[in-house]
Amino acid sequence: MSPADLAWLRMDRPTNLMVNNVVLWFDAPVDWERFKAICRERLVGRFPRFGQRVAESRVPWRRVGWEDDPRFDLEHHLHRLALPAPGDRAALLELVGDLMATPLDHDKPLWDMYLVEGYGAGGAIVSRTHHSIADGIAIERVMLSLTDDARDGAFAPAPIERRHRRRPTHAVRVAIAAIASRMRHAAEAVGRGCLRVAAHPRQLGAQTRAVKQRARALTDLRLAGSEVGAALKGELGVVQRVATSRPVSLADVKRTGHATGTTVNDVMLTAVTGALGSYLRERGGPVAEIHAFVPFNVRPLGEPIPRDLGNKFGPVLLTLPAGLHDPQQRLAEVHRRMAELKDTAQGARAYALIQVIGMVPPDIGRVIIDATTAKASALITNVIGPPYPVSVAGTAVRGMLVWAPRPGSVPMSVTIFSYNGEITVGLGTDAGLIPGPELILSGVEDELAELQRLASRSKHHPGAAAA
Repeated sequence: MSPADLAWLRMDRPTNLMVNNVVLWFDAPVDWERFKAICRERLVGRFPRFGQRVAESRVPWRRVGWEDDPRFDLEHHLHRLALPAPGDRAALLELVGDLMATPLDHDKPLWDMYLVEGYGAGGAIVSRTHHSIADGIAIERVMLSLTDDARDGAFAPAPIERRHRRRPTHAVRVAIAAIASRMRHAAEAVGRGCLRVAAHPRQLGAQTRAVKQRARALTDLRLAGSEVGAALKGELGVVQRVATSRPVSLADVKRTGHATGTTVNDVMLTAVTGALGSYLRERGGPVAEIHAFVPFNVRPLGEPIPRDLGNKFGPVLLTLPAGLHDPQQRLAEVHRRMAELKDTAQGARAYALIQVIGMVPPDIGRVIIDATTAKASALITNVIGPPYPVSVAGTAVRGMLVWAPRPGSVPMSVTIFSYNGEITVGLGTDAGLIPGPELILSGVEDELAELQRLASRSKHHPGAAAA
C-alpha cells in the first residue's frame, strides 16, 4: 500500500469516516441482475482493489498492504434496500446520511453498493468506497466506467491545474526532504527517549508526551491559530446530514463567468462563500474569512486511471473572503486568490505531507492530521461529470452527486458537480454542528441568482473581474 493510500486508511474515525459516497438517481427502476453483471465485469474485473482487503502486519516495521480476499463474494458487497415512505428526495438523503455514518467492514474489500428501490417511480444507486482505494477523481472515473455509453476521455475532474504545467515530482521530493529532516530530528529524539525508558521505565509517560510534542513540528501547513468560523467548528459526532441544491443551468453560470472575466469554479466558490458568510453571521457574529481545503490533482491530466487506482492529490488550504458583502467584490477576490493558488507549489507540498502521514507511526500521523485540519471548516471540491446523459444497465441516469470524506476535525464537505448541462451543489455535514445544511444551500442559490443579475448588467472586458 502506498504511503498516500495508507494515510487515508489511518485517517478513519467514527466521527469522520474516510469513504467516498456517490449517488446516482433514476426516473425508472434499474435492472438488478444486469447491474450485478456490470459490476462483476467492469468493477471487480478491471480494478483488482475491489477484490482485495487490507493486510495488516503484526510486525511494526512491516508495511500495511493489500491481499486478495480468499472469501470474496460479490453478493457481500451489492445490497438492495427499499426506501421508506414517502420515497422522496428527503427520504433518499436521510438514507445516504445514515449510510455515511456506517463503517465499512475492514475484514472485506472496503466498498459497498446499494440499489435503492422505491425512489419515486425509479430508484437510486449509492456507492461507498474507502478513500484508501482511490481518491474522488479516480472513483468518479470508475463509476462512469460502469455506464452503458462510457466514452474514454470524455469526462475529467476539475482540479487546480498547474498554470505552467510543472511536473510535481521535484516539488514532492523537496517537500518530503524538508519534512524528513524534521522527522530525522524527531526520530533521534525518540531513540534517545527509548534508551532513557529502557533505563528508567517509569519515564514512559513523559517520553510519549515529548514525542507527540516533537511530532507537531513535522507539518509545513501550520497557520497561526485555528479556524475563525467558530460556529462551524467543535466536537464532532457520529450522526451525519446531507443535502443537495436545486440544479442550476451550467450555461447560465458560464455566462456569468464570461461577463465578469472569471471561471465557472470562481462563480460557484463565490456563491458558496457568500452563503457560508451569511450562515455564520446569523449564528456567531461577523466573520472575515473562512478556510477550506480544495483538492490539487498531481495525477497527469488526461492519463487513464491505473488498475490499482490510488490517491494522487493533496488538499490545499484556501482562504475564502466571507466578510465581503458585495458579491462583485467577493467574486473578484475569489478569482484573485484562486489565480495565486494555481501559481504555487502548495499542491505538491500538500501531497507530500499526505505521504509523510502514511510513513510515520500512527500516533504521530494523528498529531499532524489534527494540527492541519484544525485550520479548516470545509472541504470543497468541484467535479466535472459527463456533459451528456448516461445510463446504467439500460436505465437513464437523471442525476448524480459525490460527497467526499472530511479529514480530521473538518465538519463539512461541499461538492460542486456538473452533469448533462446542470450544476448541483451537495453538502455533507456533522449533524450536531451544522444541523441545517439546507439553509446553506438555499443561500448558495440566492447568491448565484444575485451574481447572474450583476453579470447581466455588465459587459465583459479584460480585467473585468478586478474592477
